[in-house]
Amino acid sequence: MHLPAITALRALDAIARHGTVSRAASELFLTRSAISHQISVLEQTLGFAVTQRAGRGITLTYRGQRYLHEARRVLSILEEAVRRSAGGEVAGHLRVSCTPGFAVYWLCHHLGAFQGAYPHVELSITAPRASDEVNPRDADLFIVYGSGNWPDFSVEPITSLSYFPVCSPMLINARGRPLALDDLADVLLLHMGNHADWVQWLGAAGAHHIDGRRGIVFSEAPFAQEAAISGQGVTIGDTFLSGDAIARGLLVRPFDVTVESPHGYYLVARPEPSQRPEVRAFSEWLLDELRVSIRAWSDHSRYA
Repeated sequence: MHLPAITALRALDAIARHGTVSRAASELFLTRSAISHQISVLEQTLGFAVTQRAGRGITLTYRGQRYLHEARRVLSILEEAVRRSAGGEVAGHLRVSCTPGFAVYWLCHHLGAFQGAYPHVELSITAPRASDEVNPRDADLFIVYGSGNWPDFSVEPITSLSYFPVCSPMLINARGRPLALDDLADVLLLHMGNHADWVQWLGAAGAHHIDGRRGIVFSEAPFAQEAAISGQGVTIGDTFLSGDAIARGLLVRPFDVTVESPHGYYLVARPEPSQRPEVRAFSEWLLDELRVSIRAWSDHSRYA
């Protein structure tokens, strides 16, 4: 197996962040021809193109983006190894803006692990005014929910989502039998933000005769899910926010119909702050820790 040179990986990373060969060369103290040579050698090693022209600039191909996502993990590990061997520690003040649902159902349960690994990072967690809001004046790093389209920002996917109804086992036990699709006509429907969640799911399930606009509308996802956990009604959950509650038996899935969401969770930051040691440390930690949680949730998919 032929492994790429570290210089080639750093060149690819710099091109992705700056969008030009000249700026990448300036950052790495190399000539433009040296950068181009490193990319050429990398493409020969991998067997596919990693960059492409974009007007007067240069961008990564789709395969190049996927490769760099993993390569950055390698670079981060090597940088951390050098830093630790030199006696240095990741330190600084890190402001993270996080959507309430992500914070309540996952982040707040795992922050101790990050602080234990990086005790010299002063961490602040805030909530945005909107789930897809990215305002550099408010934070250094953003955990947001949206389409992934934030121009001029460094964007890294966290997880995609699938939607499905969830409810408490208490609600089903009180009825004395599993929920049937037609039962949704008379149980309380709990909505997040508006009625679109239930209307879309009922359409996918072929239940057009059921009114998806009845019930209670909550401004935040945690409100609707907590109401469902207490047995008040049925809400639309998802593979992420409902994963832990399903694994713990607090919620169950009464139906197996799912709807794939065009949106998901992303890590977003300005290109320059995204390379700060504390930002990269938090990003890498979050992605690693989350993979463990998602694997655990997948082993506890509970249908009523």
